[in-house]
Amino acid sequence: MSETQTGVRVALAAAGSANVATGLTLLDHLVAELVRTARFKLSLEVAPGSADAVAAAAGEALGEELAVLLAAPGAAASGWALLPAEEALALAAVETSERPLFVTNVDFSGQSVGGVATDVASRFLRGLAEAAHLNLHVRLVEGTDPQHVLAAIFKAVGAALGQACRPIPEAKEES
Repeated sequence: MSETQTGVRVALAAAGSANVATGLTLLDHLVAELVRTARFKLSLEVAPGSADAVAAAAGEALGEELAVLLAAPGAAASGWALLPAEEALALAAVETSERPLFVTNVDFSGQSVGGVATDVASRFLRGLAEAAHLNLHVRLVEGTDPQHVLAAIFKAVGAALGQACRPIPEAKEES
């Protein structure tokens, strides 16, 4: 776990709502997108620090809480989603794993959105995957605008996590 202080609460909800305070406006927005599509109720606070430390701590804190939901009896423990944001389209797939990892075809380095390096998104997602014990795959299908690409990724990851944390629907028997 990161040395940065965090406070987090997450629960399943009918509609997603987020109260996020990381000190990084971009990360706050992206986490809110994730929560909205996941249909979680989230409260997340991270003490100020370097962008990298804040992103990693936020991902780890959320991941630790999601690990509890993912391990709940009946939870699907896997999910996937394909979602757009403007011209960008991203695919995310998650599955609980004893060997967590984050795999992507997106190069998060060398770009910034709102004055923040986009690799903070990578640090957040890697921390989330490791702390939640997830095999997390993210694929960018289409998109060039960094802000739209990040929004599509976080929306897809959120929707996949929402599936994974919820019970598997029971099949109805035919008469």
